[in-house]
Amino acid sequence: MNKRSELSRSLTLTDAVAIGVASMVGAGVFVVWQPAALAAGNLLLVALVIAALVAWANATSSAQLAAQYPAAGGTYVYGRERLGPWPGYLAGWSFVIGKTASVAAMALAFAAYLAPADWQKPVAIAAVWALVGINLLGVTRTAQVAKVLASLALIGIVTALCVGWFGNGATGSFGWAAFTGGPYGVLQAAGLLFFAFAGYARIATMGEEVTNPERTIGRAIITALVIVLVLYAVVGISLLVLVGPELLAQSTAPLTLLVDGAPIPKAVLTGGAIAAIAGALLGLLSGIGRTFLAMSREGDLPRFFDHTHPTTKVPHRIELLLGVILTVVLMLVDLRGAIGFSSFGVLLYYFVANLSAYTQDEAHRRYPKAWQVFGALLCLVLVATLPWQSVLAGLAVLALGVLWRIVRPRTLR
Repeated sequence: MNKRSELSRSLTLTDAVAIGVASMVGAGVFVVWQPAALAAGNLLLVALVIAALVAWANATSSAQLAAQYPAAGGTYVYGRERLGPWPGYLAGWSFVIGKTASVAAMALAFAAYLAPADWQKPVAIAAVWALVGINLLGVTRTAQVAKVLASLALIGIVTALCVGWFGNGATGSFGWAAFTGGPYGVLQAAGLLFFAFAGYARIATMGEEVTNPERTIGRAIITALVIVLVLYAVVGISLLVLVGPELLAQSTAPLTLLVDGAPIPKAVLTGGAIAAIAGALLGLLSGIGRTFLAMSREGDLPRFFDHTHPTTKVPHRIELLLGVILTVVLMLVDLRGAIGFSSFGVLLYYFVANLSAYTQDEAHRRYPKAWQVFGALLCLVLVATLPWQSVLAGLAVLALGVLWRIVRPRTLR
């Protein structure tokens, strides 16, 4: 392996779980409920169950693959090893592009909690560079910050739920008898809600940075997902009962409705939301960097980025490039509606993961093949039912990736 791009193997199981939870919670609890409720109505919980099942199938495939291939890059590496260069490349390209758009959207959501409209883009850019700076300090610093941010996020969520249940009381009009979402709406909502679970992909990209990766990565993925599954179920039920699907579909910050008229709990919730989104951004940035590094090693992206800092062992050139790209994107485009685009890329990424896990032999198999078939099929179904604008944008970016790999300089091949 190229010594210039050596990563530091220093993360424990607790570190990996904290990074996974921080990556998932910020992406889901404070962002995704409104568009999902708009699509599914009273059937929001059905959509959540479907999204959770897809997430579980994908997580088990990732855990099984990570045990056999403990290397940075996640499904990009698994696809190359099990299916060939092109499937691996398309998985890596989908991940990098989709997650970069997701970072921009999350940065704007972060700024929305802190600043008035005129200052939101400068605050979002400042947040991106602050988190790039943390990542540049090394992966152990990333893990330490992720633990703090995940704890603050959970405190804010629990505070809002306690006030909602024991302070304000139930005010929603939720009832199982009055279904308002059809099958298409439920599947579309499931695809959008999957965005909230996609953070465990960050754990799979850390194959060269955790201790005992063959054992640690799989346990960390499943543990983080179970924690988040329980949290999302509690939050989803609480929002439907206490707020109702109609009001939920109209609010971009539905958890704040639980603490209206309670300034101290509202401040705690706002702090938790900021911490959660910052944690998700931190995990996303570092995850993109590791996949980008793996693709550069193979020549699928410029080899200039196949380099890590001699002291901190992080891919600093990639982190700085991401900071520059996100600065330009945030200055020019409002990407708060990028959840669908991100889901498009990540679902294709996990489609490749499921196919890769299906080809593993019995010696490396930990879960039945039926889970991989189920996961792959539902990934395609959910992609097809995403908003058409997201599907078209995703296909266009996928075509650009294919074109780049065909015409890339001969020296990279």
